[in-house]
Amino acid sequence: MFDPKKLLDDLLGSKIPGTGSTVRDKAGQATQLAKDNPLAAGALVAVLLGTGAGRQVTGTALKVGGLAAIGGLAYKAYQNYKAGNAPEQTAAAPQAEPQLLPPPADNSFHPSQAPQGETEFALTLIRAMIAAAKADGHIDDEERKKIGDKLSLSGIGSEAEQFLMAELDAPLDLDSIVAAAQTDAQKVELYTASRLAIDPDTRAERGYLDLLAGRLKLPDALVDHVEATVSSVKVPIEASANPQVNPRW
Repeated sequence: MFDPKKLLDDLLGSKIPGTGSTVRDKAGQATQLAKDNPLAAGALVAVLLGTGAGRQVTGTALKVGGLAAIGGLAYKAYQNYKAGNAPEQTAAAPQAEPQLLPPPADNSFHPSQAPQGETEFALTLIRAMIAAAKADGHIDDEERKKIGDKLSLSGIGSEAEQFLMAELDAPLDLDSIVAAAQTDAQKVELYTASRLAIDPDTRAERGYLDLLAGRLKLPDALVDHVEATVSSVKVPIEASANPQVNPRW
């Protein structure tokens, strides 16, 4: 069985323990494949390579690991919301290498506080991210093959590949995604992970995120803070230090 926590790290581009590279770096080997057959916008590229719509999550934000990074972003958004800050203040903050800390250990946003356990909640977040990445329409057989090819190059392992492809093929089950969030903090984290996976540039993507926020019963002002917080750690690929990522993705 694959490790969901490590897979979440890999999908977000966090550092692979014991190496100086990320799965996103390795997947740069598929650059020519992407040039010849670019994936449809909003496909799983956001999840698989940590990129989407020409933007990617900055490296500094993910040094704490995928699960803690999502918790940290959600916690930061929630704290700003409770403090009555304006979301525009976060969105206007410098985007180059923003600092991100995990939530306090005794806080409900910290991974160790997950009632279902860190591993199970990491799996929930991965499923939520994949659902968001599929939100703008179907993925045909040709696109599915391209995704499979990139997964094979990424080095995440056959079991993780099989899981991701199965999730890709599975019909959307929003009820199970929403029900998997067992605390108010996890509801914010689930939305945060979904927003990290995509940049909502289509009506379908925006509509999915709005539907998700509504089903999770998140206040509009809190959603605005999550949007601003996630935007603050996503930068244009052209500005990334990683030249292997194709800006066309």
